[in-house]
Amino acid sequence: MATEAAELPPKETLSLWIREQAQLKALVVDRDTEAWQRDPGFSGLRRVGGVDVSFVKGDSVSACASLVVLSYPELEVVYEDCRMVSLTAPYVSGFLAFREVPFLVAAVRRLREKEPGLVPQVLLVDGNGLLHHRGFGVACHLGVLTDLPCIGVAKKLLQVDGLENNTQHKEKIGLLRAGGDSFPLTGGSGTVLGMALRSHDHSTKPLYVSVGHKISLEAAVRLTRGCCRFRIPEPVRQADIRSRDYIRRTLGAPTPPAPGQDRSQKVQRPKGGSEELEDEGRPPETAESPRPTRPAAVSMEPSCAQ
Repeated sequence: MATEAAELPPKETLSLWIREQAQLKALVVDRDTEAWQRDPGFSGLRRVGGVDVSFVKGDSVSACASLVVLSYPELEVVYEDCRMVSLTAPYVSGFLAFREVPFLVAAVRRLREKEPGLVPQVLLVDGNGLLHHRGFGVACHLGVLTDLPCIGVAKKLLQVDGLENNTQHKEKIGLLRAGGDSFPLTGGSGTVLGMALRSHDHSTKPLYVSVGHKISLEAAVRLTRGCCRFRIPEPVRQADIRSRDYIRRTLGAPTPPAPGQDRSQKVQRPKGGSEELEDEGRPPETAESPRPTRPAAVSMEPSCAQ
């Protein structure tokens, strides 16, 4: 059964959230800030991070927040931090960061304290950046608060500024013939808010890439493509797999909701064939038990850190 979405917070809370987004948005940097970002082969990039928050089935409060760090270009997991957390803010469209980002910021802080040499040089986030109702999505929020380059990678088109998942948009998707093909997401205002990217030759569904912080859109798209063994970028995919597995091992809970579902009503997907699993970024061979190719530094203590 789906979990019913929580009631909206008071208008005063929403007003405070809007004000905070506006204040933090002024700090967003939407250009390349590191030498590796301007290099065609990303020379100098050694560590890429991914984050995810997975939910306990039937529970809108209990979740697992995860941070993983992968080597680049090998894409091997070298660090992971999974923690059970209690969500205090409800899910509200356009304000996802206030529900999830505090736990992700805490994970980055723990990493900086325990293993500073493994801090990622860029974070990939399952969500949007500048492609957002107010131009400040979860990838921007996390980037500003951690002061790390961040990329928003969404699986569905957020229909803002005149962007629509209409016939014209679907026709453009049909013209993406191979992995790496893309087209700009230009809003009604004339602003390019992101790019639709075919991330893998065997996936027909695009990803929606947008700038989070301290990186250009061009570099964000190239790096997202470079991190994809399947449709979903490996840092995000591994963060999702490991957080879901941690819930199973910690709580003995049923399989948590699969990736790609609304965070307000995550339900367990019916089991599908390998094509469905691959398209959602969970290949059959790793759907149940992730296997890092070399030992990773691990931090997986249960916690309700706020």
